[in-house]
Parts: sequence; structure tokens; C-alpha cells
Amino acid sequence: MSRYLILLPAPEAEWADLPPEEHEKGHRSHQQFQHDLATEGHTLVTVSPLEPSAQATSMRPDGAGGALVTDGPFSETAEQVVGFYLVDSQDEADLRAACERFASRGEHIELRKLAE
Repeated sequence: MSRYLILLPAPEAEWADLPPEEHEKGHRSHQQFQHDLATEGHTLVTVSPLEPSAQATSMRPDGAGGALVTDGPFSETAEQVVGFYLVDSQDEADLRAACERFASRGEHIELRKLAE
């Protein structure tokens, strides 16, 4: 059994400006993906949206043995990670196929196998 992280990058500002029917379409897509994972034998360990990146706290070495702590995201980018799925699976090819179907509905995802 291997564990996979499915990252959900998206432009936060654009999501906030979408009409309600687009939000509902996205929710239905996620529900279908979760159903696909369950019926195809993948174990959904946890799934969660993340708080807005503006509420993040970034920490990096300060070069003097301490940490530089700042409010906000680590880097300025057009897309932020807005959520994730953590999945256990014995069949990477099948999980990949489920992810491709999810992406084909308009979702942008990144599939990463956790290092063992």
C-alpha cells in the first residue's frame, strides 16, 4: 500500500469571484471524485480545503541560527494550494486514471507519491 498526496492548486482570487453555479459544479466534481476513489478501492485518509494563503505563516532560516517568521504565503504566485486529498492505494495506475477523470471535469490537480 502506498500513500499519495493530491494537491489542489488554484487562483484563490478567481475562485472567490465565480458565480454560485460554478461553485456548485466544483462541489459536484469533488463528490464524484470521492465516490470514484471509494468504489475503486482507494482509501481516502483525509481531504480538506485550506484557509486562504493570506492567513499563512511562513518560516525560513534567518542565517543566524534562528527563524524569520512572516505573515502570508511563502511565495507570491498566481496559484496557491487551496486543498488536498491524502489517499492510500495499492493501484497507482487506477488512482492515476481516477485523477485524470477528475482533471477532465475542469479540476487542476497535482498527484504526488509520498516518499517511503
